[in-house]
Amino acid sequence: MIKVNEQYFEIIEDYRASFDEETFANRYSDILDKYDFIVGDFGYDQLRLKGFYNDTNKKAELSKRFSTIQDYLLEYCNFGCPYFILRRVSEKEAKRYIDDTRIADAEFEENKLHDVKIQPSIQRTEK
Repeated sequence: MIKVNEQYFEIIEDYRASFDEETFANRYSDILDKYDFIVGDFGYDQLRLKGFYNDTNKKAELSKRFSTIQDYLLEYCNFGCPYFILRRVSEKEAKRYIDDTRIADAEFEENKLHDVKIQPSIQRTEK
C-alpha cells in the first residue's frame, strides 16, 4: 500500500520492477486524484502517468476506462518499456488494511516466543 498526497494506492502490476515510490510521488499531480487507476510508463528515462476510470463509470470516455489499459500500453508506450499499474484504494479500504496489518503485527509479536524453549540455568550438582 502506497500513500501519496493523502491518496492510497495498491500496485496491481509492476512490469520489469519499474515502480519507485519516490519517483512516483515526485511526478504525481492533483489532476490524477479523479482517476481510479494510474498507469506509469518509462520512456527515455522519464516517468509518464496516465489515469483511467473503472469500467462501471459510464460517463468516462471509452478510451479512459480500465479495459483499455492494454490498448494504451501497446499503442502509446515504447515496445517492452517498464510500466506499472496502480489502483486507488478508498479511505475505508485503506483503514481496514492498516488495522489488519497492525493486528497481524501484534499477533506476530505475541507468537514470537511461542516456540522458544528455555532450559533451566541452574545446574544440578550431585553429592
